[in-house]
Amino acid sequence: MKKTLLFCLGESCSGKSYFIKNTLPDGLFYNLRSATTRPMRQGESEGNPYFFRNEDFFLTEPMCTRLWVNQQFWTPDIPKWLYGVPEFEVMNNLGQNLVYDVIQPKYARQLIDWFEKRGLHREYNYKVAYFLASENNLDVAAKRANMPNDTDVRRTNTCTPYDFLAAGLDIDYLLKPMDNMYNPRLTAHIKRLQKQK
Repeated sequence: MKKTLLFCLGESCSGKSYFIKNTLPDGLFYNLRSATTRPMRQGESEGNPYFFRNEDFFLTEPMCTRLWVNQQFWTPDIPKWLYGVPEFEVMNNLGQNLVYDVIQPKYARQLIDWFEKRGLHREYNYKVAYFLASENNLDVAAKRANMPNDTDVRRTNTCTPYDFLAAGLDIDYLLKPMDNMYNPRLTAHIKRLQKQK
């Protein structure tokens, strides 16, 4: 039986992390962690929710995905905010259902391409959940901002139907957890996975 790789895609503060932490049953999915060069925010620690690394890590470590989210606003006096899932993070957790929380569909495409190059698509089904943001999601994001251009980066990191088309991704499920709206087909899929476990 194939495992599931669930992509949770949506703008900042659309409820992706909330859904993963509070709705997915404990132990059913492993939440893939990215490495990042950005500074820790309050409440974060090494490995929770990111591996905090320097730029050299991204030059030397094999990566499944690569994101440079503040490229548009970067100047030499501020650090690059690089993100990406290290290969070791995926390889160490193969055989489990996996969930990947990311904004832009093109980075989900990077991970799918990585899986397919290694023949791992024969072991996994891909499911794409599109999280519809509340109207005030960028107001919420602005309250969390603690770095230069943080809010601007979130505004430009889009997740629109065009972004899905450009990445060649189909949307399996629409949901809006911040308004307590869930997709019944996704709920049914999760229940089937629980029975298989």
